[in-house]
Amino acid sequence: MNEAVSIVVAYLLGSIPFAYLAGRMRGIDIRTVGSKNVGATNVFRTLGKGIGIAVMVLDIAKGAAGVLIAQALTQPHWPLAAAAAAILGHVFPVWLRFKGGKGVATAGGTILALTPIPALIVLAVWFVTIALTRYVSLGSILAAIAFPPLLVIFGVPWPTLAFGTAAAAVVVWRHRANIQRLRAGNELRLELGRTPKPGGEPPRTT
Repeated sequence: MNEAVSIVVAYLLGSIPFAYLAGRMRGIDIRTVGSKNVGATNVFRTLGKGIGIAVMVLDIAKGAAGVLIAQALTQPHWPLAAAAAAILGHVFPVWLRFKGGKGVATAGGTILALTPIPALIVLAVWFVTIALTRYVSLGSILAAIAFPPLLVIFGVPWPTLAFGTAAAAVVVWRHRANIQRLRAGNELRLELGRTPKPGGEPPRTT
């Protein structure tokens, strides 16, 4: 019983569309502005740094919370199922007709709860890549690719390795359109220090 409850709770937590709610607080539908993605990066670009950072922290927290609840209520390996449920909740949220974000921050929260040290290294890869290139998508892709080898290096149990590999694959798959834009040279860069007008369309920088 606890196992089923944990999975459902993790999915429902993951489904909370903080990006969408943040946009509604400003009177806009985040699905219609910027990149139209229901995620922290689009909030950052269209509503500003403060709200974007808050949404990112909340998305990370809901992923971590799903795993921590499962760890408290269930036996080993069930938290992996809860982590998958939280990510699927973000990508396919019941509240938004199963059309959600790309799951990067939520996946980050789950791996932070499951494997803290590899997760922190992945976070460093993500941050450094964005700092050097200003491409959030590239940072997310490289961080996802780096995660499975880090799990091997740290000798995690094979179920955790399998989950980490699957989660990384989902993140890369969700960024397939970004990969095409990166190859074409027209992917959006993160404009640090710029305060966008709510609902405004971010400029494209090649």
